[in-house]
Amino acid sequence: MKDIIRKHLDRIEKEFKVKIVLSCESGSRAWGFPSEDSDYDIRFIYINERDWYLTIAEKRNVIELPINKDLDINGWDLRKSLQLLRKSNSPLLEWISSPIRYRVWDRAFKPLVKLSKKAFLPETSCHHYLSMAKNSISKFQNNEKIKIKTYMYAIRPILCCEWIIEHLKQPPMHIDDLLSNITNYKRFKESVKELISIKMDHAENYLVKRSETIEGFLIEKMVGLEKKIPPNLVSMNLTMFLKIYCVWRHLEDDFGSDLLRSHYNASHHVWIVGSSTKPRILSFQNEQLHEVN
Repeated sequence: MKDIIRKHLDRIEKEFKVKIVLSCESGSRAWGFPSEDSDYDIRFIYINERDWYLTIAEKRNVIELPINKDLDINGWDLRKSLQLLRKSNSPLLEWISSPIRYRVWDRAFKPLVKLSKKAFLPETSCHHYLSMAKNSISKFQNNEKIKIKTYMYAIRPILCCEWIIEHLKQPPMHIDDLLSNITNYKRFKESVKELISIKMDHAENYLVKRSETIEGFLIEKMVGLEKKIPPNLVSMNLTMFLKIYCVWRHLEDDFGSDLLRSHYNASHHVWIVGSSTKPRILSFQNEQLHEVN
């Protein structure tokens, strides 16, 4: 399947004249609980050619391929991605942290990873995940049986919210990492692992009996976590946000490994690049980088 996915990515780059920065898995396969018939949720971030950006006209900033039974492929332009990243968009942050990657352009992706860590907003993210959990819990209704998928789409967001409150950073994608973060609740964790095992051996619509252990945990956490949501830190200035990305992306060739050791001095608005014995001081002005003598 990876070869098929990569062929689709090659076709996208050629047909749409773009460069893919990142292509990854974003759904249940990346979360660690696919069903036997789960499709592949392929997401990607791409850069258009320069002239595409040199206009005031609005242009389509997404690429979507027709969905088939196996593949769901769509991506966002880099500018759209940066605008959403500034708002701490959780789906985008998950793409960037996905453990399953099909294509990575390191020159552009490495600074994007660094930038995503600065962009993370705990309160915004908590509300996103709690909203997902509430939506899934609302589907429990009064039926004796329930789709495992519905349970998992409530469990994972709750665990993500708990992770954020404890660590104040983007939660990991994989369910195992999230489960290992909670202490006690042994029966709950055993129940979740059993659900995952069943889900992997059955179709997406497979039903199981309702679980008091799981639903009790979800309700308890839902009430408790809402009272613990941490406030957002001061969001990064948009100009500085874009400067950081531009500096990292466009200067990697000029400074090589020194750039990876660079430091931004906010009080003087300069970048210090290289070693402590031979530093180079750079100033970013008018979209150009200048060396300070």
